[in-house]
Amino acid sequence: MKRIIITLVALALTYAAPAAAQDRGAPATAERTKVEQEFLDLSRTKWRWVSEQKVDSLAALFHDEAVFVHMGGTMSRSQELEVIRSGGIHYKHAEIHEASVRFIDTTAIVLNRIRLGAVVGGNEVTNPFVVTEVYVQQNGTWKLGSLSFTRLLQ
Repeated sequence: MKRIIITLVALALTYAAPAAAQDRGAPATAERTKVEQEFLDLSRTKWRWVSEQKVDSLAALFHDEAVFVHMGGTMSRSQELEVIRSGGIHYKHAEIHEASVRFIDTTAIVLNRIRLGAVVGGNEVTNPFVVTEVYVQQNGTWKLGSLSFTRLLQ
């Protein structure tokens, strides 16, 4: 958890530089690779926290107004955390096949192509998804503002 907080602070400082020194809020090319990797690492850590049902760690990461889009509907931050806490959906593992990150000003969009194993309503399922994670800056820290699952036909 301490490492993630340090990473988030470092990311916030990267974006705190004057706009003239950056291209529309994005770090320089050499630094961008490092920042991109930090977001991909954060995303992997989030998947681990979800599978381990670390609700407190997830609560610190999720923006208060976050929205979560599943195949069966949408959930608020509190609903998503309760589903994870209660085991209503137990995300067992996310096998990440591809991952990328893009920046638009102070927004980071992480795309993961995954194979997700979960227990939903007592039934074990495995599905291929593209998961979109949108991170926004709030008071100098990065928060997950949206997480959306799109099921693939593979």
